[in-house]
Amino acid sequence: MEWQAQTVLITGGTGSFGRKFIDLLLRRYRPKKLIVLSRDELKQHEMRQLYPDTNDSPMRYFIGDVRDKERLQRAFQGVDVVIHAAALKQVPTAEYNPLEVIKTNVLGAANVIDVAIDCGVKRVIALSSDKAVHPINLYGATKLCADKLFIAAGVYAGARDTRFSVVRYGNVVGSRGSVIPLFLEQRATGVLSITDPRMTRFWITLEQAVLFVIRCLELMQGGEIFVPKLPSMRVVDLARAIAPECRQQIVGIRPGEKLHETLLTEEEARHTLEFEDFFVVQPGSFLRWWNNRHLNGGRPLPEGFRYSSETNDQWLSVHELRHMVEGNVPEPASLWATIA
Repeated sequence: MEWQAQTVLITGGTGSFGRKFIDLLLRRYRPKKLIVLSRDELKQHEMRQLYPDTNDSPMRYFIGDVRDKERLQRAFQGVDVVIHAAALKQVPTAEYNPLEVIKTNVLGAANVIDVAIDCGVKRVIALSSDKAVHPINLYGATKLCADKLFIAAGVYAGARDTRFSVVRYGNVVGSRGSVIPLFLEQRATGVLSITDPRMTRFWITLEQAVLFVIRCLELMQGGEIFVPKLPSMRVVDLARAIAPECRQQIVGIRPGEKLHETLLTEEEARHTLEFEDFFVVQPGSFLRWWNNRHLNGGRPLPEGFRYSSETNDQWLSVHELRHMVEGNVPEPASLWATIA
């Protein structure tokens, strides 16, 4: 894909992923135009100081919400590529405000799909989450619904040349929702709160997540779910990496929280292709035009395969976790609010 000829738009573009995506895309790929769509004027103002929208710059800023279909129709005019990163992501917030989360994560996703088709966008990738796999909380359930919408969107596109895919990955080291800021704050007290000593998580840096999404945009035919191969980590090891001198206090697993994470279920694995460093979940037969000829070298997974953080064959050591944390400490919450 010739990025220099592309007009790219990212929803939720002032969030953690969006800021890293914009930084890398401008430095390495130089698109013709890069449009940030988000709801927060303060965060857009702060981003504009780093990436001005001058006449000779590809940057453009749109205040808007994925709930507002008319605003999307204006913003998507002339756009070639959309990265859908906007979502309400906080699990407790979702449980207390269920309808609001559904409006953004599900109905907002439907708006992005409809407007992308109407405006002739060529490629759309939605960012998903491990929490969409066997969801046990509302946030995960809404992300599962959004994933299903994007995978089936190729049917709605019909003869139009708009393709939709999904990227699914685990916890991001440099994101605002990470446990790292909590551990850093608690370090001064001498005690770190651990929900369960058995807890494991997949781990990916923001830069790795962005580069993987860019790679998937170049690979996608439409209808796929792309899943990177990631290392796992034990939360107790992360605590040791951040504050080895602190005592760990077990506080119990919270409602809506999983002990381990799954990125591929056994059911999905039956129609998944494995590559050297990622998996591709192939769409169902309802996408009659889809084939895997563009995915060279993929091999089927063995029966009963499940990609879960506790059974992973890649693990991060305390030393490696310390190195990742030191290079990916997120901005203070006072500067970047939780919801993109």
